[in-house]
Amino acid sequence: MTPAADEVRQFPRPPLTFTDERARTVDIEVYDGGADPLVAMYTDFDEESRAQGVPPRGETQIREWVETLLEEGLNVVVWHDEAAVGHAVLVPSRDSSELAIFVHPEYQSAGIGTRLIEALLGYGQANGRDHVWLAVARTNHVAMKLYDKVGFETRLRDRAEHEMERPL
Repeated sequence: MTPAADEVRQFPRPPLTFTDERARTVDIEVYDGGADPLVAMYTDFDEESRAQGVPPRGETQIREWVETLLEEGLNVVVWHDEAAVGHAVLVPSRDSSELAIFVHPEYQSAGIGTRLIEALLGYGQANGRDHVWLAVARTNHVAMKLYDKVGFETRLRDRAEHEMERPL
């Protein structure tokens, strides 16, 4: 899919520093380090913070999953006080990239997700990605609102989830 010139939005690229809506200063950076900081973040996720089977349960399964994302994707991490509190990744998929984004439960609803997804999309643009898609549970209205805000459009709806996409 080739977007028309007026459809292409340039997104900010990491590194970025900002103050979230709860007055916490956070940093968004490209990440190519080891799995440990992300495993520590994901082990804190409770059942309500999981969707579509991710992050997986159990430290061993989380580590394997994170290592795969780090090997295959473009990764961006949000840091606060030296701890990872958000992670987004673009994973090559067919002729596109699949997007996944996660914000630690204690950092949700503070504007971090919006900044994180914008930074990831900017990083994708800088690395030649031109199309992104994602799947979201149809009941996850908060996430769907975020994706709409950054220009994703629904391409497929079913009972359990929606697939959304956007050109870069």
